[in-house]
Amino acid sequence: MATIDPNPPGTTQPEHNAADLRDRLEEAEAQLGLVTGERDALLKEMDDLARFLSHDLRAPLRGIDGYSTALMEDYGSKLDPLGIAYLEYIAEGGRQAAYLIDRLIYFIRVRHAEIQIQTIDLSQLASDLINDPIKGLNKSQQDRKISWLIAPGLLIEGDFRMIRELMSILLENAWKFTGKHAAALVEVGQIQIDGQAVFFVGDDGAGFNMDYLEQLFLPFHRLHNGHDFEGAGMGLAIAHRIIQRHGGRIWGEGKVDQGATFYFTLEGEGIKKGEFYDR
Repeated sequence: MATIDPNPPGTTQPEHNAADLRDRLEEAEAQLGLVTGERDALLKEMDDLARFLSHDLRAPLRGIDGYSTALMEDYGSKLDPLGIAYLEYIAEGGRQAAYLIDRLIYFIRVRHAEIQIQTIDLSQLASDLINDPIKGLNKSQQDRKISWLIAPGLLIEGDFRMIRELMSILLENAWKFTGKHAAALVEVGQIQIDGQAVFFVGDDGAGFNMDYLEQLFLPFHRLHNGHDFEGAGMGLAIAHRIIQRHGGRIWGEGKVDQGATFYFTLEGEGIKKGEFYDR
């Protein structure tokens, strides 16, 4: 009698039985639970740090600002010009420290903030940030001659609050780093790279040395002297984190005294509401 081969040609015997596969699945789930637990613990530590910065550090800074203001108002007439200058340095230092804390808190919290994806008119958003009658960039120094070239119809998918912060950072940087030019050009547009939409904000300002490109998106790193261009060194770090949350990429190109352009991609359609995403 002919025998029937239990493994006909073209088939293979499973390497593991059902029990083995179940054990492997349980082990993988346990490891995933450990990773998730570690992540949750890290997020709690970051939240605790943000709360500490928000409450414990802000309180003395408010005291510095309040008392220096009171001292200027009540005793300013008794101080000589040098004393007044010292007092102004103290007040300004307190304000800068408070601003840095605000930026650091945002940097911490944006990493796991809830994301609500919607279609955003990037062209309109950029125009609003530039031309807002109260806080628009055109109101900051009305004597400056800046040509804003914004491509129409730029549509993206993302969280509106985060994308607004992203564009505010990139446009403010462009405005700031063209400050030493009598006339400047800032452009907002879109190109295609390998079939993918790539958005950009470019300027013809101070630019930067590409040798320091890796430091560009690190927190507290500045590629320019603080006396020439003020800032906290947190803007591009926040921009990078916002792009990470959307599953995209951001990079920059520049030449010293010839301007800089920052490119970014978004994959907002693939980010679920409230999802933690970090590459």
